[in-house]
Amino acid sequence: MASTRSHQGEQAAQDPIRLLAIRDTPLTVDEVFRAVGDDAAGGTALFVGTVRNHDGGADVDTLGYSSHPSAEAELRRVAEKVVAGYPVRALAAVHRVGDLAVGDLAVVVAVSCPHRAEAFEACRKLIDDLKNEVPIWKHQKFSDGTEDWVGA
Repeated sequence: MASTRSHQGEQAAQDPIRLLAIRDTPLTVDEVFRAVGDDAAGGTALFVGTVRNHDGGADVDTLGYSSHPSAEAELRRVAEKVVAGYPVRALAAVHRVGDLAVGDLAVVVAVSCPHRAEAFEACRKLIDDLKNEVPIWKHQKFSDGTEDWVGA
């Protein structure tokens, strides 16, 4: 019996990076989920980051994201690193910029892999590295009149 690792479905896809974007329009989970569909994937992990109504014990009134002009190139670099480190069949990541309301989707990432454990690990690596390495900054305004820049 042949090892399951020798099956073509276990190998990395030809072009696993299916969708990368930083945009000022609303995000959808469906778009990202569809982008990572792959018949050879047994596991798909998806992370959705939403705007919450508080941070650090203070009520958030408004929130805005801005990005450096190099942000999409850095997002691609992060995605390529994930693809190199995991058996990714398909990967997608979108981040919103501009003014967002509580409950809006700020970031949606997804990864599909042959197995669920790999998908979970790759998705976690993708969102963690995106948040740590891609130059996107969050500007929060609180109900007490204070403001905070996160990631700047």
